[in-house]
Amino acid sequence: MNRNIFMTWQSGVSGWSRWLIVLAVICLMGSVGLRWLIDSFLILVGFLIVTPVIGYFALRWWVQRNLVQDACPVCGFGLTGFNGTELNCPSCGEPVKVANNQFMRFTPPGTVDVRAVEVEVTDVEMMD
Repeated sequence: MNRNIFMTWQSGVSGWSRWLIVLAVICLMGSVGLRWLIDSFLILVGFLIVTPVIGYFALRWWVQRNLVQDACPVCGFGLTGFNGTELNCPSCGEPVKVANNQFMRFTPPGTVDVRAVEVEVTDVEMMD
């Protein structure tokens, strides 16, 4: 007599037996009149499957609308940020703000922004 026959039977049907038992329980509950319980369970499972998929596409849509890639207005280093946020440029350390899909220098009110222009020096000879 084979003493391991129970172990052989258990490992042979382990994959399918779980699904068959679940299906049998669902059929039994449906025939008894607990259809509302099965429907509630299936709605919950469907909700748990559909919600992450919708959330993933909604997050991708939001990121595509709010992610801005542009150059730093001071040093020209490529930056990435979200609309309406403030950050420091990793290259020059200048605080910049993201507004209207572009990076702008973040300056306190009353600050005058001046651009320096390089002027070439020329020798002027004295006329006699």
